[in-house]
Amino acid sequence: MRTSLLTGLLGVAVAFAPALAAPAKKPVRKIAPPPVLTVEAPRAAVRVNGLLVPQAILMKPMTPAEAEANAVWNLRAGLNVAALQCQYSPYLATVKTYNDLIKHHSAELAAAQATMLGHFKRYDGTRALNSFDQYTTRTYNSFSTLDAQYAFCVAAAVAGRGALFVVKGELGKYALAQTPILRLSLIPPDAPYGFAGLVPVPLPPVEG
Repeated sequence: MRTSLLTGLLGVAVAFAPALAAPAKKPVRKIAPPPVLTVEAPRAAVRVNGLLVPQAILMKPMTPAEAEANAVWNLRAGLNVAALQCQYSPYLATVKTYNDLIKHHSAELAAAQATMLGHFKRYDGTRALNSFDQYTTRTYNSFSTLDAQYAFCVAAAVAGRGALFVVKGELGKYALAQTPILRLSLIPPDAPYGFAGLVPVPLPPVEG
């Protein structure tokens, strides 16, 4: 009797073993893909000899006016990042320079913003404001650096101080020329084609 009871229990255990070993599969939930953005995802940073170099975001084709506005917005973003990251040196005066830039070229900065909003409206329609916000955030991130912070801070101080001497209405041309130099400073000095040699640039005096 006892032997038959054990045999019966073992049979029940064996019968239920497959069910215990293979639990029922839950249905897979399908997630809708995110919407396609006009501003392509930035390459964030690439490694050059093991050092991180932030990269500019990739844009869709722009008109000459939009390219100039994009340069102005990049210059503004770079100088804003410098105002936050370069306060270790009062000599560079990046905070004062940025604040003075906003006052001196306020009309051109507003025009650049409107032009870039028009760029995104042309591609994205009703999503233009959202695309512009993402573009601005990614542009700011593309100037954030640790490995080349000193070179970037000096370059930003020079570019910002120079912008204060640009007559109103000419900031776009200045930004087109200066933004590539500012980006060059993001390459660490010991990386190939680094910023070495361009750092010791005299700074114009700070007024006030």
